[in-house]
Amino acid sequence: MGDSLHTVTTLPTARQPGCPFDPPKELIQAREHGPISRFPFPDGHQGWLITGYDLVRSVLADPRFSSRRELMRHHPLVDYGDIEVPPAPPGEFLLMDEPQHGRYRRPLVGRFTVRRMRQLTERVERITADHLDAMEKAGPPADLVTAFARPIPSIVICELLGVPYEDRGRFQDQIDKFLGGEAGDEELIAAYTATQRYLAELVAAKRANPTDDVLSDLTDSDLTDEELRGMALILLSAGFDTTANMLALGAFALLSHPAQPAAWRADPALTDRAVEELLRYLSVAKTFMRTALEDVELGGRTIEAGTTVILSYNTANRDPERFADPHVLDLRRENGGHLAFGHGIHQCLGQQLARVEMRVAFPALLDRFPTLRLAVPAEEVGLRPETADIFGVKSLPVTWDA
Repeated sequence: MGDSLHTVTTLPTARQPGCPFDPPKELIQAREHGPISRFPFPDGHQGWLITGYDLVRSVLADPRFSSRRELMRHHPLVDYGDIEVPPAPPGEFLLMDEPQHGRYRRPLVGRFTVRRMRQLTERVERITADHLDAMEKAGPPADLVTAFARPIPSIVICELLGVPYEDRGRFQDQIDKFLGGEAGDEELIAAYTATQRYLAELVAAKRANPTDDVLSDLTDSDLTDEELRGMALILLSAGFDTTANMLALGAFALLSHPAQPAAWRADPALTDRAVEELLRYLSVAKTFMRTALEDVELGGRTIEAGTTVILSYNTANRDPERFADPHVLDLRRENGGHLAFGHGIHQCLGQQLARVEMRVAFPALLDRFPTLRLAVPAEEVGLRPETADIFGVKSLPVTWDA
């Protein structure tokens, strides 16, 4: 290991040409210097960048590090000056600490258990088969993002929350705009405002005429309309955007490593292991931030109260001290424990749903199209910008032998 006082001056965003699945090389190099580096934020705040698995995991489990939005005054890419950041809106519990976080999360936990999500398997299989049928009928080529990766999680989360099918495209497009990393400020605000307006209408409709879905269930509680709207926004965006990008980027990774899907086709028992390896290898949720509420000793350094730390999930999941040959995609890998869904009280609520969708969708795709391959050179596949919260591909042109 090198100097633990290594400094990363800017948060790197560019991936290496031809290496779309690897973290930016500067982040990998930072990890080689040690698991924690100094990081001067653009506004002058002196923070830290944590790239090692053990330290990222320990911060996520430590209540002395806060998730509260109003404490995250320091953007890693932009100097916003003295703008005061307000607390998260009611219901948006990802950006809250206890007890507010627990008040919103607890009513949801029982609705996203392993057992309940596995009960959805048959429905996910039907949705997946329908879209693969349509893709096969239309014939090659196809865009795997629009034909496969986006619609499957979109329909599933809409049905869970009770979003009418005919409204699905409406919210999909708006979420794409405010999470995709390419919209300008005005367009982003307009998309966010339109989504909030739609969710307010949806909550009112569920109050008036409850149906068999999670959002209707929540109306029978002490949660306000504003709180329900915030919770629905978190569930819809996380349940759609993250899994859609995992399915698309995962398919891209598999097609770029043809020995891996061949092994998966030959041994369906690999499915659980293969899904966990794709989650580790791709880490589409790249970074999160926390702010120290008091002085904390971490990795031999003192993180002073009020200091913001950036947690690099993608380098933590490529940490050679935790994973052998971490930059190799190996669907037979047995040592799990990745941080793709986070850790601690904020660990992804919908992780079991995402697993069900991936365990169904990837094998179905590989089985239905044994000759599936990229229709363009890998370097021509359009990637989401690194400024997007979730990494992925914008489109994935594929073809096969009809």
